[in-house]
Amino acid sequence: MAKKDQLFTVHEHALEKEYELCPKCGSELSIKNSKHGGFVGCNNYPTCDYTRPLVQHESIETQVIEGSSCPECQAELAVKSGRFGLFIGCTRYPECTHIENHHQDESAHAIGCPSCHKGTMEHRTSRFGKSFYACSAYPKCKFLVNYPPVAETCPECGLEMLVERKGAAGMRLECPQKQCKYKRAL
Repeated sequence: MAKKDQLFTVHEHALEKEYELCPKCGSELSIKNSKHGGFVGCNNYPTCDYTRPLVQHESIETQVIEGSSCPECQAELAVKSGRFGLFIGCTRYPECTHIENHHQDESAHAIGCPSCHKGTMEHRTSRFGKSFYACSAYPKCKFLVNYPPVAETCPECGLEMLVERKGAAGMRLECPQKQCKYKRAL
């Protein structure tokens, strides 16, 4: 009989580890889903509102870059972690809001917007992490493309821009307008 009792207590301990208890109310926790992803929440909701992220992200400490200086206030720059990943910014934030632009080399090859002819095409990232290229005159001009723009005129429709796209046969240039079917292999 002692062996049977021992197995039962081992089984009890296994169940205890499987079901984590809420630190606020002592009820069971379970994995829940929302539009922002998975999280751990209390089963006693809405009475108890305890939640925590499913995965704990490691946050890096701000690392000062020795010998660097902010072009706006001359304070040191630092590597920081934000909602879109790592970036370089001023150590005097929020007094100074300078952030290093990591797309500086792209600005030299600015491609004009073929729609409004006033703005230039800029690389942007959506809130879901997708890359796209949009006119810098937004919100007045809402022209955008999903692939990297190339400053070359379409020989079929005359649009002053083509896009570089990867297909099954390799890289190609094509017209971003849906009604134009121009494509050329690179």
